[in-house]
Amino acid sequence: MDELTSTTGIVAIAGCAVAVIALGVASSVAVALRRVRRDQRAVLGEGMRATDLVSHAAGLEREYRALHAFVEEAAGRLHERMGAAEARLDGAIAYHALVRYDAYGEMSGHQSTSIALLDAQRNGVVLSSIMHRDAARLYAKQVHRGRGELELSPEEAEAVRLALEPDDADLDAGPRGR
Repeated sequence: MDELTSTTGIVAIAGCAVAVIALGVASSVAVALRRVRRDQRAVLGEGMRATDLVSHAAGLEREYRALHAFVEEAAGRLHERMGAAEARLDGAIAYHALVRYDAYGEMSGHQSTSIALLDAQRNGVVLSSIMHRDAARLYAKQVHRGRGELELSPEEAEAVRLALEPDDADLDAGPRGR
C-alpha cells in the first residue's frame, strides 16, 4: 500500500481523477454541441451545414433588402399605372342625360332628343336630333366646364343640367347620369 500513499501514487490517482472529470466535461460539452447543431439545422435547414448562424442571418438580410427593393420598384410601377388609368378615366363619360321633346310643337310624340355626354371635368358634347315629319337634323355642340361653347337651346341646357344634377340616391356614388 505504500504505492498508493507515495507521491507517485497520489499523482497517478489525481491524474486519473482529472482525466475522469475531463472525460465527463468533454461528454457534456459534446452533448451540448450536438443540441446546438440540431437547433442550428432547424434554423438553417438540412442543406446548409457549412453555414453558421451569423452568415445565415447576413444572407437573410441580403435577401430581405433585395425583396424590399423589388417591392418598392413594383409599387412605383403600380403607382405610375394607376395614375395613367386615373387620367384616362377622367376623360371617360362620367355624366350623361337624355331629354326628349317635341321640337316643332306638332304633338308627334316627343321624337326629338338632346343628350349630354360629359367627363369628370364636365367637358364633352351635347348631341341634338331634331325630328320633323319629313326631315331630321343632327346638331353637336361642345361643352367646357358645364357650359356650351355655342349657345345651348333650352332642351340642350336641360340635358347638361340633368347630367350634372346630383341624384339623392347617388350622392355618395360620384359621377353619374340619367
